[in-house]
Amino acid sequence: MTSSAAPVRKGSWDHRILDAATAVTAAALVVKLAATAKEFTVAEAFGRSDALESFLAAALIPGLLINLISESMNQALVPSLMRVKEREGRESAQQLFSASMLCNIVILVASSLVMAISARYFIPLIASHFSTPKLNLAVRLFYGLLPAIVFSGIASNFAVVLNTEGRFAMPALAPIATPLAIMVAIPLFSGEAGVWAIVYATVIGSFISVVWMGSMLKANGYRAVPRWYGMTKSAREVAAQYGVVLLSGLVASGGLLVDQSMAAMLPAGSVSALVYAGRFVGVALTLLGGAASSAAAPLFSEMVVRNDWSGCRRSLRIWATASAVVTSLVAGALILAAHLLVRLTLQHGAFGAQDTSAVSRVLIMYALQIPFFVSSRVFYRFLLAMRRADLVFYCGLLNLVLDVALNLLLMRSMGVAGIALATSLWTVSTFVFLCYWSWKVLPCDGEALPNLRG
Repeated sequence: MTSSAAPVRKGSWDHRILDAATAVTAAALVVKLAATAKEFTVAEAFGRSDALESFLAAALIPGLLINLISESMNQALVPSLMRVKEREGRESAQQLFSASMLCNIVILVASSLVMAISARYFIPLIASHFSTPKLNLAVRLFYGLLPAIVFSGIASNFAVVLNTEGRFAMPALAPIATPLAIMVAIPLFSGEAGVWAIVYATVIGSFISVVWMGSMLKANGYRAVPRWYGMTKSAREVAAQYGVVLLSGLVASGGLLVDQSMAAMLPAGSVSALVYAGRFVGVALTLLGGAASSAAAPLFSEMVVRNDWSGCRRSLRIWATASAVVTSLVAGALILAAHLLVRLTLQHGAFGAQDTSAVSRVLIMYALQIPFFVSSRVFYRFLLAMRRADLVFYCGLLNLVLDVALNLLLMRSMGVAGIALATSLWTVSTFVFLCYWSWKVLPCDGEALPNLRG
């Protein structure tokens, strides 16, 4: 059945995506500037020391859990939440949100407990070549970071619901609390607490984000109260998609674990070189890929609810092309300026010229992925809006195999820079796969999807 909602003027989808992407980019730029300043502070205080590498190993799993659990829930929730709000009203949407938030919290807490119990078994797998004191510190730091998993996961859930209300700028700005807290904590407490200052600040910053987002939700008519309303049709729909998206996230996260585990097999400092270089590329990926992805997700879902396939077709073409053009220029500039950028930003205190050389080589290889990653996010969000998370899962399996094979091939001759190049190469396969299937599953104009009838 075609939605009875009022039609949307031709071209207005693209204008709305542009407005939302602009708002997200502006807010994310502020957050990334704060995060970059935080990296300067961390690099000056800790360089590529054992303490920092222990923290980076400990922080890997919390970050992955947040992405796996909360981001998977968010990606499964948005299409159904948009449909329920459009067809059944705000109160039904509130019930679906409350139920998903309860599930999200339960899974976050349970996963954190399981990880706490098994930390001494899986962290040695991630950091297999760490010395015993370095490994023990990583385990203790991991325990300290566990509350941040729950807080950050809840904040992420709040943000995506605000996006469905057309609120993009402030949710994108909220994560600034963590880097600001770290920049305050390091000069004040690192002398006594050492690397633990980063841990305490991370937990406090993530809690501030929850409070901030919760107040925004209330102002936009949603109650930030977890509650179960039974296994309704919409809840079953979210659960079905969540399972597949979660599996896809597990596969994608496996690639990150593989990269850092293999980097740990290389000479000391390789893990931190990979992470430092990834931070620079992450700025471009978040500002460009994150902006378009966050803006497109609820709007693609709305287009699908309305069976507006011409709007989907137009937006896919415009945003994938625009993303490729803009990000190619950004990637080229980052590659040309890699050594200068690392030297100017990180070469202070314990971070020396040799460190600059190592990180800049990795940065050049990592930067190659930018156009392919950002453009692929447009197709990724469209497939999730179409509730084809199965295709995303198959893509992830292919990429995990490619990641392992390419790492083994390239790290022998290029060291840690080879691991970065492997990442860029499998990102190309992601782009090709998602692009092909997005056009393949796109219905003809006037056609309604069977699973959207109702």
